[in-house]
Amino acid sequence: MLNKTKSRSLFAGVLVFLSVLGPGIITGSVDNDAGGITTYSVAGATYGYDILWTLVPALLVLIVIQEMNARMGIVTGKGLADLIRENAGVKVTFFIFIGLILADIGNTTTEFAGVAGSMQALGVSKYLAVPLSAAAVWLLVIKGSYRSAEKVFLVFSLFLLSYVVSALLGKPDWPAIGRAMVHPDERFDFAYVVMVLGIVGTTIAPWMQFYMQSSVIEKGLTLDKYKYTVADVAVGAFITVIVAFFIIVACASTLHVKGVKIEEAKDAALALKPLAGKAASLIFSAGLFVASIFSATILPIATAFYVCEAFGFEAGMDKDWDEAPQFYWLFSIIVIVSVAVILLPGAPLIQITIWSQVINGILLPVVLISMLVIINKKEVMGSHVNKPFGNIVGWSTAIILLCMNAVFLWMSVFH
Repeated sequence: MLNKTKSRSLFAGVLVFLSVLGPGIITGSVDNDAGGITTYSVAGATYGYDILWTLVPALLVLIVIQEMNARMGIVTGKGLADLIRENAGVKVTFFIFIGLILADIGNTTTEFAGVAGSMQALGVSKYLAVPLSAAAVWLLVIKGSYRSAEKVFLVFSLFLLSYVVSALLGKPDWPAIGRAMVHPDERFDFAYVVMVLGIVGTTIAPWMQFYMQSSVIEKGLTLDKYKYTVADVAVGAFITVIVAFFIIVACASTLHVKGVKIEEAKDAALALKPLAGKAASLIFSAGLFVASIFSATILPIATAFYVCEAFGFEAGMDKDWDEAPQFYWLFSIIVIVSVAVILLPGAPLIQITIWSQVINGILLPVVLISMLVIINKKEVMGSHVNKPFGNIVGWSTAIILLCMNAVFLWMSVFH
C-alpha cells in the first residue's frame, strides 16, 4: 500500500513537472545560439581543451541566476524590466535598455548569420535561406500563441544534442580533457581575456534574465510549483553547458589538434569534414541551422517583451496585433534590420558575432546588480528574498565580471 502511494505521488510529481517544463529548458537551449556556437567553436579551435574550465563556474552561476529570475517572476508577477523601472527609475532604465537593444540587434543579426552560414555549408545561398527563414520566424510569432510556440521550442531544444554526436565522431582525448578541466594553462593575454569574456557573455547572456522571468509569468506559474520550476531551470542550465562542452570538444579534438584556424561556426562545419568525416560536418551544420532559427525567434521576442514592459506597453504572444502593436512592431523591426544587415554584401558578420557576445559580457554585471538589489528588498519579495548562498554567488559573479571588464577596457586602450 505504501509503495502504491509513493508511486502515485511520484507519478503526480512527474505530471506537474511536465506541466511546468518549458521556461528553464527553452531559455537554456536558446543560449546555445549561433553566436554561442561560433564563440565555442573558435574557443575550442584556438585554445583546445584548456578553455573548458570556464564552463564549470558558468554552470553554477547560471543555475543560481536563473533561479532568481524564476522566483522574482513567481512572487511578484512582474517581469525584470518592470521591476528595474519601478526600483531604479525611468532614466536609469532607459540607458540600460539602449545598450541591451543594441546588443540584441547584434545578437539577432548573428542568428541569421548562423542561418546563412549553415545553409552555405550545405550548398544553399543565403539570399534564399535567410529571407525564407525570417518569414517562417515572423509567421510563427505573429500567428502563433505562447503555448503553441513553446511546443516548437522544446522540440528545437532536442536537436541541440546533435553536437554530442558530432564531438564523439571527432574521437576526443578524454584523459587530456580531464587534465585540462582540473589544471588549465594559465595565461593572461588580450585575446584570451576577450575569449573568456565572450564565453561568459554567451553562456549567461543579459537577455536570458528578462526572457526567463517573462516566460514564467506568461506560463502562469505559482509558488506551489516553485520546486518544479527550479528543476526546470537546473535541467536547462545543464543542457546549456553540456552542449557548449561538446561544441568546444568537437573543435578542440579536431581543429586545434591539426592547427586549423577558424573565424566562424560555418568554418568549423566545413573543416570537420576532412578531419572527422562527412557525418560530423553535416550534423554540425544542421545543429547550427536549428539553433540559429530557434534563437532568431526567441531573441526578438525577448527584446520586444522587456522593452515594452519597461515602458508600460502591452506585450506577449497571447495578445493580437491590435492589443500589443508596439510589441509586434518592435519584434518585426528587429527581424527586418537583422536580415537586411546579413544580406548586405561584405557585411562584417564575424566582428558582429564576436563583439555582440563581448557586449553581453559587459552588460551582464549591470543587469545582475540590478537583480540582486531588487531580489533582496523585502518590500518586493517578502519572505522570498535571497538566501546567503545566492547572494554570495551573485555578488561574487558581478564583482568578477566588473574586474574582467576593467581589464578588458584597460587592454583595449593599451594593447
